[in-house]
Amino acid sequence: MTDAYVVLLGTKGGPAIRTGSANPTSSLVVLDGQRIVVDCGLGVTRGLVDAGVKLSELATIFVTHLHSDHYLELGPLLHTAWTAGLKTPVTIYGPKGLQDYLDGFMASMKADIDLRQSDEGRPNLGNLISYRPYDEGPVTAVGTVRVAAIRNIHPPLVDTFALRFDGAAKSVCFSGDTAFHLPLADFAAGADLLVHEAMLDEALEALVARVGNGDDRLMFHLKRSHTVARDAGRIATQAGVRALALHHLVPLDDPDYTETHWREAVAETYQGHLYVGRDGLRIHL
Repeated sequence: MTDAYVVLLGTKGGPAIRTGSANPTSSLVVLDGQRIVVDCGLGVTRGLVDAGVKLSELATIFVTHLHSDHYLELGPLLHTAWTAGLKTPVTIYGPKGLQDYLDGFMASMKADIDLRQSDEGRPNLGNLISYRPYDEGPVTAVGTVRVAAIRNIHPPLVDTFALRFDGAAKSVCFSGDTAFHLPLADFAAGADLLVHEAMLDEALEALVARVGNGDDRLMFHLKRSHTVARDAGRIATQAGVRALALHHLVPLDDPDYTETHWREAVAETYQGHLYVGRDGLRIHL
């Protein structure tokens, strides 16, 4: 049987990176022989290479919402794959508005792209990229992998989604960035793995102080737009998933909080198999 697994390429919630911190959010789903990238935060390109992916074989990318820690490196990933030998189409599924980013990136790199096409004989990069906006419901099939989406709760954004990937024998669900959202339990029901964002509420005051250039609106955003770890456990328990992986961890660069704190928070509501995300973690389904 074809190996099925998920690699958490970047596991830090939020766009900033600091000394010793993990990379922002990106993941790799491998099901039924398909390799699917979910989100493209800083570090996604190196993360894919370290996970054993040939960039020249990049084919399918999903972006869950338009916050920079989920799509900032999408353009550089595409360009780097092209310089690494990509000559086959790449399909990008994302919320409405992602085309503006793609157009802007291509315009910003026009001099280099034109030069490499004329001087090195490379194929037209723009012709390899196909963008498809998606909404709730069935999205597409990637080979035998069926993909579906539901809106989650991540204000002030509206077009922000959870994703489910169902292969022939295995399934994985990603919460995306979301406040506690009970419909996710039905959406993820019976999945082999739920990858859910998580936040430690007791660590938020120190996090906001460390950011340094925000105000009380940052705390307001965190509390209304994200899920504390124990509530991620509640969703996993209600969904009856085989395993839960904590992803997009907030915070993940505070030495006062360790894996033990995450496990203790989730243990209040979930007694199943738990993975606490770290960059490069490979989870077999």
